[in-house]
Amino acid sequence: MPAESEMTIANLQDAFSGESQAHMRYRIYGERAEMEGYPNVARLFRAISYAEEVHASNHFSRLPLEEGPATAAAPFGLGDTVHNLEQGIAGESFEINEMYPAYKEVAAFQEEKAAGTSFDWALQAEKNHLDFYQRAKESVEAGQDLALDEVRICSVCGHTLEGEAPEECPICGAKREEFREFA
Repeated sequence: MPAESEMTIANLQDAFSGESQAHMRYRIYGERAEMEGYPNVARLFRAISYAEEVHASNHFSRLPLEEGPATAAAPFGLGDTVHNLEQGIAGESFEINEMYPAYKEVAAFQEEKAAGTSFDWALQAEKNHLDFYQRAKESVEAGQDLALDEVRICSVCGHTLEGEAPEECPICGAKREEFREFA
C-alpha cells in the first residue's frame, strides 16, 4: 500500500535514494577489496550490496506514483579497503542511530504501517551490517582477510547472517527458501 502522508513519502524517497547508492557503493567497494586481495571482504560487500538493494526495493514499493526529488547523505569516492569499510560503518551507524528511528517515528505518527514496516526491516538488518563491517575492518587492519562462512541475505527484508539460514527469518518471517547465499 503506497504511503499517503507527505513526510513519510519524503522519508521513503530519501531512504530509497540512500539505499540505492549504498547498493552500488558496496558493489564498487567489493571490487576494490577483491583487487587488494581480500576475497571474503569482497564477498561481504557484494552480499550487503544485495541487502541494500532489497531495502531500496521495499521502500520504492511503498511510494505512490509521483515525481519528486530524493536526497541521500551518502559519501562519494573510493579509497582503500580500510577506508571503504570505515565509510560502510559510518553509513550503517547513521541509519541505525538517526535515520531509521526517526523515519519509523514519523511513519507511526502518520499511521503509515507499510512504510513503518519497511523502515523497521531495514533498521534491523543494518545492525548486522554494522557488526560485519566492524569485524572486517579489524581483520583488514591486521593485514588479513575476514574469516567468513557463507553469508545469507533474506530477499524479503535484507536480514544478513553468516552460516545456515533459519527456518524462518527473525525479522520478517520469510521462509528459509527466501534466503540468497553468497559463498
